[in-house]
Amino acid sequence: MAVKIVTDSTSDIPSQLAKELDITVIPSYVIFGSTSYRGGIDIAEDEFYQKLLDGPVLPTTSQPTPQDFIEVYTRLAKEADGILSIHISTKLSGTTNSAEQAKKLAKLKCPIEIIDTQNVSMAHGLIVIAAARMAKAGKGLTEITDAVRKMVPNTRLLLLFGTLEYLAKGGRIGKAKSLLGSLLNVKPLLTLKDGEFIPVTQVHSRSKGKEKLLEFVRSAKDIEDLAVIYSTTPDEAKELAASITAIPKAHIIVARVGPVLGVHAGPGVLGIALRTKS
Repeated sequence: MAVKIVTDSTSDIPSQLAKELDITVIPSYVIFGSTSYRGGIDIAEDEFYQKLLDGPVLPTTSQPTPQDFIEVYTRLAKEADGILSIHISTKLSGTTNSAEQAKKLAKLKCPIEIIDTQNVSMAHGLIVIAAARMAKAGKGLTEITDAVRKMVPNTRLLLLFGTLEYLAKGGRIGKAKSLLGSLLNVKPLLTLKDGEFIPVTQVHSRSKGKEKLLEFVRSAKDIEDLAVIYSTTPDEAKELAASITAIPKAHIIVARVGPVLGVHAGPGVLGIALRTKS
């Protein structure tokens, strides 16, 4: 018996890595008109971004339902000493609320802990990965949960956006809304604070934006884990990863923004997520 780690698809953890670490990923939903897709399962990333750019209607998203969580928790409880469920910021999604409802409704004997990472994408994903590695090492639920809670304030994200159009239309723009009226030939960089997007700075070229991402890495102390994130520019992400010297290349994860977050992030997103020592 062991601790089982659960997350949602907004963590953007590469599928092969999730499989290797025995992470159960509950998909959120992307809805194009009357058709609903499970993010990361029913629609591939390339197909999604093509539909996003070419489609006449902007898609919407929906969090996993309490029933989605009940089914997963019930299955895992049969083979677990405990379940740790780690999710996207509550200010960006109702996913954690669905998990909390499921915990109450399922009434399982297996203990379940639920954590709001106050983050998104691989900043959320790095916490999940660290928890899964602890579970693989045989750590108990209380020890892993306590460690994860300490990781939350030490995990940060910086994103260079191609446009804020999708973030604004999706209602997830938070305190970065003030930038909308002035963005003509500038590229915004955003981070999350207290679970919502806030502006960090803006630059006048893509290259200067990438330099800001590298400065973000250079300014961080005692990096434990790091990920490069992209939506539609894989070569750019690989080049950025190759430019990072703060940690060994083998410790850098290159991950793609999946369909659910892609609805709000749009094309051209490039970013860094990192976790420092607690």
